[in-house]
Amino acid sequence: MADQHNHEHDHEHEEPQVTEVIGEVPDLSKAEARPITVVGNPVLHRECKDVTAFDAELSALIDDMFASMYAAEGVGLAANQIGVDLKVFVYDCPDDEGVRHIGHVVNPVLEEWPADRKRVLDDGQEGCLSVPTAYAELPRPGYAAVRGQDKDGNPVRVDGTGFFARCLQHETDHLYGFLYIDKLSKRDRKDALKQMAEGTPRYATVPNS
Repeated sequence: MADQHNHEHDHEHEEPQVTEVIGEVPDLSKAEARPITVVGNPVLHRECKDVTAFDAELSALIDDMFASMYAAEGVGLAANQIGVDLKVFVYDCPDDEGVRHIGHVVNPVLEEWPADRKRVLDDGQEGCLSVPTAYAELPRPGYAAVRGQDKDGNPVRVDGTGFFARCLQHETDHLYGFLYIDKLSKRDRKDALKQMAEGTPRYATVPNS
């Protein structure tokens, strides 16, 4: 997911100062940043495979995903965004209260909306590293919880509010074959693709053949 604070639509938005960090910054000394797949690449438009092997190869993939996300200045990245057909995503994303969340989820599943929580939609802007330079307003629930596993196969649950909730939903959607522009009206989707066609990404992408 693209950082919403790095584009012209949010020039009046002030990002909260980070006051707390949940998670650890990964050691990327052996990681490699890979180019980002863009809309139209088949791997982005189908459900990814479940991860069944929790091994050194998975750990290396997660490190490469973090490196790729940072190189593209994003706040979240799914494995299929670097061409890997596996259900994994990474994140380094602030919420609206200034808490920085860092981590990864393997085989993520979005939980149902809790019955005791009022459903409130956030009408914020959204962007995607696989739809470079394009942004659109997309209402999403202001709270989300994802359950899955960590790189060692242990169960994990991550919940978030505000912008971080948007990130959790966005990245989980990726692994089931959906881009955020798939949730837009035909007009807004067309506008987002026009933004992409007219823009120049600041990071390496995989050309669609």
